[in-house]
Amino acid sequence: MMHRKVVLRVVSKFLIPPILLFALYVQFHGDFGPGGGFQAGVIFGSGFILYAILFGVETVKRVLPPWSTRLLLVVGVLTYGLTGVAGLILGGNYLDYNVLAHDPLHGQHYGILIVELGVGITVAASMITIFNVFAGQSGGD
Repeated sequence: MMHRKVVLRVVSKFLIPPILLFALYVQFHGDFGPGGGFQAGVIFGSGFILYAILFGVETVKRVLPPWSTRLLLVVGVLTYGLTGVAGLILGGNYLDYNVLAHDPLHGQHYGILIVELGVGITVAASMITIFNVFAGQSGGD
């Protein structure tokens, strides 16, 4: 049994970086094809959860402390919300991306990119936070 755990740990060290890289691809390719913020956030969060399952929740908490995931939750939601407010300030409607750039097409592209980034950050931080909370509890408490 211990041998399998060593193999899983070694293999995961090779797999987790491509998983995180694929999440970034899905994030930034989402406005051109399938994918986007939610899917990228799930993939990114899954990479950290895989690491926590194999190396322990405390190891992940040292790499990504609970305060940082809470901060990322706030940053993600604010990114989404402030993009909408920027549209209002620039004379459009809430989440009207047309006014975010010199022409509506570029404005749409920038708006979607920023909103999807906020969604991705929020989803990844939510998944990591929820996993850490449930996995970090001991059964006897």
